[in-house]
Amino acid sequence: MNRNSKPIKSLYQALCLFGLGFTALALASSPVNAASPTTKGKTQASHHSSQKATKPAQATYPTTQTTAQPAYAPTRPAAAPVAAAPVERSYTFGEMVAESMFGDVYAEPSKWQELGYGNLFSKGWNKPWVSPPAGGGGAPRMGWLNAEDGVFYRLSIATFAWQHGTGNYSDSYSGMLTSYTPVSARFEVRTDIGLASNRGPSNFADFIVTPRFLLSESKEQTQSLDLAFRTPTGNSYNGQGYASINPQYNFWTNYWKGLVVRGGLGFNVPYSGEIANAGARSTFYSNVAIGYYFTEHNAAPFGDLVLYVSNKFSQVIDNRGPSSTTTFSMGPGFRDHLGDNWYLLGAVDVPVTNPKPYDYQVFGGIMKVY
Repeated sequence: MNRNSKPIKSLYQALCLFGLGFTALALASSPVNAASPTTKGKTQASHHSSQKATKPAQATYPTTQTTAQPAYAPTRPAAAPVAAAPVERSYTFGEMVAESMFGDVYAEPSKWQELGYGNLFSKGWNKPWVSPPAGGGGAPRMGWLNAEDGVFYRLSIATFAWQHGTGNYSDSYSGMLTSYTPVSARFEVRTDIGLASNRGPSNFADFIVTPRFLLSESKEQTQSLDLAFRTPTGNSYNGQGYASINPQYNFWTNYWKGLVVRGGLGFNVPYSGEIANAGARSTFYSNVAIGYYFTEHNAAPFGDLVLYVSNKFSQVIDNRGPSSTTTFSMGPGFRDHLGDNWYLLGAVDVPVTNPKPYDYQVFGGIMKVY
């Protein structure tokens, strides 16, 4: 071995020892070797394990770091615009009447609004009449012969009545033209004009005008108040020729499928004219009719086919005669849509109490809705 190699070897060993010392110093000062939560937990656990435990050790959870926030807070999305309520149109009196009488009141059923007793004096008087929708069960709102109205209409109907076994005549007949003219959603006028009769020398009957007021209307029911005024334009030979006032309450209902129940009650009070010669008496009367619709409107010539039974009750309430007569009658009826809003109607009325004003009466009618 060379003499000079010993100092070199000693220098080499010194450098190795210095490197090992430096590495040990670095590891001792590193955070990795610092007392970590786990190590600290173990130390505490080891410390407490030598003592009697008084409560369970609590787990140590890592600390949640706070999320950095943006420099500007995000803006909130704009709220969706609220749809404005539709503005109801204001009508002049002339516009309201014209729209009710001549407008297309069937085109927009959405214009129809429910009316009630709560807004009887504040709603509907200044709005045009709109044909109401079908009832709650789907039955149409229509008029029947020998039954009370209840509902507002815009139509005209020519009716013919033939009575068999009347008091002074073996048979008799009469004709009538009835029109319904709406003025507003709450008010319409019904007119009845006698056309023909074989009773006596004059065929013209008393002219009757009836203001009608809508009390309430929902999808399932309609209620109205009629106030008929009879003018003495006819002849007492026909049982006409006297003036009277006739207040009457009517109703119409449809809650289930095609079943309709309708009726009314009222008073007929003569006050002027040839009351005695015409045999007119003050009378209380009522009516209930029940029917069922079997076909749809477009099934013409058998559209809107309804069959019904009408029941009528009347009681004389004055002292103009020797007795207070009670009369009850009943009979079937039908209504049928022929097409193009033309309708055929018929009914039969048979008294079942005595004395009978007639043996039976047959009604027929042809009607146009416009």
